[in-house]
Amino acid sequence: MSQEETKGIYIFCGIQTEHDEIFGEIKMEGENRELFTICYKDSAFVAAEVPMKIYHPNKDNLMMHQNAVSLVMKQNQTVIPVSFGNVFHSKEDVGVLLENLYPQFQKLFPEIKGKIELGLKVIGKKEWLESQVNQDSKIEKMAKAVQGKSEAASYYERIQLGGAAQKIITSLQEDVKQEVFNPLKELAEASKVNDPIGEKMLLNAAFLVERDKEAEFDKAINEMHEKWKDKVEFNYSGPWAAYNFVNIRLKVEDA
Repeated sequence: MSQEETKGIYIFCGIQTEHDEIFGEIKMEGENRELFTICYKDSAFVAAEVPMKIYHPNKDNLMMHQNAVSLVMKQNQTVIPVSFGNVFHSKEDVGVLLENLYPQFQKLFPEIKGKIELGLKVIGKKEWLESQVNQDSKIEKMAKAVQGKSEAASYYERIQLGGAAQKIITSLQEDVKQEVFNPLKELAEASKVNDPIGEKMLLNAAFLVERDKEAEFDKAINEMHEKWKDKVEFNYSGPWAAYNFVNIRLKVEDA
C-alpha cells in the first residue's frame, strides 16, 4: 500500500465474542489482508485494512467476501452477515457503528446462534418442461395456428401462446413449492422463497437450519432429489451465513 493511498476499514460480518480474534489472511485484489476484530462489549465486526475506495461487486470480489465469511464461520458458529462493499474511514468509525447496532445484534445473536443457511434452487429440465407445456391441448392448437404465418400476422397469437406457456410454468412452480419446499420448511427454523432466476427455475429457496440438523436436512434433500431427478436439477448450496434471514444493510453514511 503506497504512502499516498488513504487506508480504510472493510467489514465482512459480525460475531459474538468478548476478545480480539484473528482469522488469518484473505487475498483482496491481489494483496494479502489480515482479518481482525473491532469489539464493543460482547460483539465484534470482522474487518481488514484496505485502500479507501469503492469495491465493485465482480466475481472475484464477491468470492473474496464470501471466503472471508466462510473462514470466520469455521471458527465461530454465530455470524451476522454484512452486505458486500462496506468500507469505513477508521476503526473508530466502525466502533461507533457497532455501538449503534449493538441493540440489534443483542436481539439477532440468540435468533441465529448455532444456525446456518442452506440454499436450494430447483431448475426444470428442458425436455420435461417442454413436454408439460406441449401436453396442453389449448397450447397445441395455438402452436398450430401460428405455424406458417409471418411474425407480424401471428403477433397476438404468439403473445397468447407465451402467456399460456407461462401459466403452465407458474403451475409447475406451485407444485414444486407444495411438494419440495413445504416438507423441507418443516425441518428448518425459518425459510424463504426468493424470485426465480431465469425461465426454467421452479424454486429459489433459502432455509435457516440448526447446525446439528444439517445431516437430517441433507438426507431429506437427497430423498426429494431421488423423486424428482428425471424432471429437474437440484442446486443445493451452503452452509452460508444467514444472509436471507438477517436484515442489516450497512451504508458508509451510518458511521
